[in-house]
Amino acid sequence: MEKIKPRTLSGFMELLPARQMQMERVMQVLRDTYALYGFYPLDTPLIEASEVLLAKGGGETEKQIYRFTKGDSDLSLRFDLTVPLAKYVAQNYGQLTFPFRRFQIGKVYRGERAQRGRFREFYQADIDIIGDGTLDIINEAEIPSIIYKTFTALGLRRFKIRINNRKVLNGFFSILGLTGKAGDVMRTIDKLEKIGPDKVKEILTDDFGVAGAAADELLAFIGTPGGTAGILAALEGYRGKDEVFDQGAEELRTVARYMEAFGVPADHFEIDLTIARGLDYYTGTVYETAMLDHPEIGSICSGGRYDNLAEYYTDKKLPGVGISIGLTRLFYVLGEQGYLNDEQPAAPADVMILPMTDDFGPSIALATRLREQGVRVQLHCEKKKFKAKITYADKLHVPYVIFMGEDEIAQGVVAVKDLATGEQTVGDFAEAVARIKAGLAAKDTGTVIVDKA
Repeated sequence: MEKIKPRTLSGFMELLPARQMQMERVMQVLRDTYALYGFYPLDTPLIEASEVLLAKGGGETEKQIYRFTKGDSDLSLRFDLTVPLAKYVAQNYGQLTFPFRRFQIGKVYRGERAQRGRFREFYQADIDIIGDGTLDIINEAEIPSIIYKTFTALGLRRFKIRINNRKVLNGFFSILGLTGKAGDVMRTIDKLEKIGPDKVKEILTDDFGVAGAAADELLAFIGTPGGTAGILAALEGYRGKDEVFDQGAEELRTVARYMEAFGVPADHFEIDLTIARGLDYYTGTVYETAMLDHPEIGSICSGGRYDNLAEYYTDKKLPGVGISIGLTRLFYVLGEQGYLNDEQPAAPADVMILPMTDDFGPSIALATRLREQGVRVQLHCEKKKFKAKITYADKLHVPYVIFMGEDEIAQGVVAVKDLATGEQTVGDFAEAVARIKAGLAAKDTGTVIVDKA
């Protein structure tokens, strides 16, 4: 039989065991952090009816979506977690309690060109708070604290959360007489960091007919210096010129004021009037988070406030605020830059039991008792030489082995060996459990990410 060469499709990530353990640790930190803030876990199907996923239709989404038919069904793979959330909330509106807070970590699919650090199948980690008719601005101030808590729990320290408000920008466009071109102008501003102010001005004037003076004033406005305090002071100079602008400026002040109360240090966030977020549905506060030592990576967490999550599925107004982490890309980049902590335990078990007799009964019983105490156990049942068994445990980086020979069984004791130090102790079951757990606690130090600052 001719063999088929095994291969993984371009744009799909498969990890070796140690790296997969690191990815699982990252996801567990996210789950634990989101749970601290009272979010429900949620899962939605990978496959949805195409008419549901493509309700908005058009644009790059329709070009990138994986779409297929099965019998008479027109089906698509989800391309993000927000559209399935909208469907879920609309469908289960009567059974949900609002504000509805959910987090979801799941795979999404986009048929874009695969390249280094860009994937066709990738994990997103999202949180959203959905209101019924209204949603208080305080929720928009709480979101950055979740971003801060998440990344510090992972081990990152040198990052900054940048915030803006779409109403400030829309109001300023109105002051300049650019309301009719707001969408095009907003998307162009969003490219400022990549292409620079000269190119932005060129696009605004040549492609969208913005007057040169208006483009200059706009660029000067979004480049207002002075950090958070300086920008808030500068916004006062426009008070009373546009109602939407005034509302956005007040929301920015409120978010900035409460962020520190929520535990975000002042040196970890700033107001940045260049943050526009290209997606049209953001209507209030918007967020982007960047690693200070690697600005070339771009935003590692972004999102914002929107006023009508499920407008394509229901007439009910469901405002919300949320953020998304492109988890697969972030994990890949952190690995490439040497930020992943390879010193953390990556073994599939805490203990490997090596039976030294033909009767496996005592070894099986011991494995069961250890698992009842929360110790992860592998039982080595293969007919191998002793040295090969130890080598196997060592290759898996299992920290402890337990020898179950005739003497240990007869005396009712447990012989535990630390493979890292070579130290071996013999004691009763309780002593063995205490030693193993203490040793594991000592070895499992640090965070998933090592901030190299």
